[in-house]
Amino acid sequence: MNDFGKLWTAGTISSLGDGVTVVAGPLLAAALTRDPVQVAGLMVAEQLPMVVFTLPGGAIVDRVDRRLLMSAASVVRFACLGALALLVATGQASLPVLYAIFLVIGCAAVLYENASMTAVPAVVGPDELERANGRILASRTLCNSLLAPVAAGWLFTMSPWTPFAVDAVAFAVVAVLARALSRSVGRVFRDSGVTLRAAIAEGVRWLLRHRLLRTLAVTVALSNVTLGAMMSIMVLVAQERLGLGSVGYGILLAGTAVGGIIGGLIAPRVVRRLGPGTVFRLDLVVEALTQLGLALTRDAVAAGMIIATLGLHLIVFSTVSASLRATLTPSGLLGRVHSAYRLLSNGGLLLGAALGGVLGRYFGLTAPFWVGAVLVSAVTLWAWRVLNNRDIHAARAAARSAVGCEPGTTDHRTHD
Repeated sequence: MNDFGKLWTAGTISSLGDGVTVVAGPLLAAALTRDPVQVAGLMVAEQLPMVVFTLPGGAIVDRVDRRLLMSAASVVRFACLGALALLVATGQASLPVLYAIFLVIGCAAVLYENASMTAVPAVVGPDELERANGRILASRTLCNSLLAPVAAGWLFTMSPWTPFAVDAVAFAVVAVLARALSRSVGRVFRDSGVTLRAAIAEGVRWLLRHRLLRTLAVTVALSNVTLGAMMSIMVLVAQERLGLGSVGYGILLAGTAVGGIIGGLIAPRVVRRLGPGTVFRLDLVVEALTQLGLALTRDAVAAGMIIATLGLHLIVFSTVSASLRATLTPSGLLGRVHSAYRLLSNGGLLLGAALGGVLGRYFGLTAPFWVGAVLVSAVTLWAWRVLNNRDIHAARAAARSAVGCEPGTTDHRTHD
């Protein structure tokens, strides 16, 4: 198996484990409490490290062997989920314990995801990035959003501790695969004595000075506020508004995979036909409409179809944005720029998770969807002018022709 195959397989298995955790965790929380704020608190605990730890994580990725980092992060998740399975099996699980374990898992996930995404350009050529990212995201969606939710609901019904035990085994396998990658994949870019703080600031400044990527990052951050609000209380929406049980909840979330898998496979073709700017614009319109649809429906089948459409949009959008970051960012800054981008996107999810619980408690379970439809519509109008084919093609041309952007160097020029 070549390096891309190992990276792809490790990411696929990791996504399966993450998907089971993401579904089984809220089911366990909902079994412990029916308070929307406390249930949403689990997503806050999961997303908090992706805000607080993302910037240091990006700098670490640029300084540490990616193979070892991915392997170590997987070992940590293996240990945490194994411990959680034991606590649930012995009846000692509680919300504070669940929050704490999800905090640690979140920190490990930051390092793994950043190292994995920045390793893709090291195993495929620039012309293959969209195809490679599309395959990775499609398989991730297949496992994370289709297989995992159904499996998690079924496993949780059998025994609440079983999903977490399965997760632990999955991450043990990922640790072995990550360690087997070639040394070139784990390449470290030396910063010649630059402090960690200065290295982090360098990546943040580069992103903020880049007009296109800055606009894209802010767009994703605001959009993720609505997604975080939606997902933080979706388990309660499924049970109390759509009349679904644990398995039904898993099947509902699996709807994102139906569209997501298709989106990952067709993304390169769609981008070639329409151009990345047009794809971004259409995706934002689709997202606003899906939020509106979820606010109006009480039918589980209709909700599943809407979520499938949302899944297709998210994967196409993510495929194009990931390829743009890899193409426009100098290699030596990729980990830090990616982490700064993720700080904004995960910050949106964290804020949305907290907002979803409050809106659900005081204004009803559909309130996050109504707010989401309005917010995404406003974001679409704001970003429309910048996210266009002409500016994106110009940014790519400038990146290709830039002098001194060999791997391991930095370029502070902007494309404003």
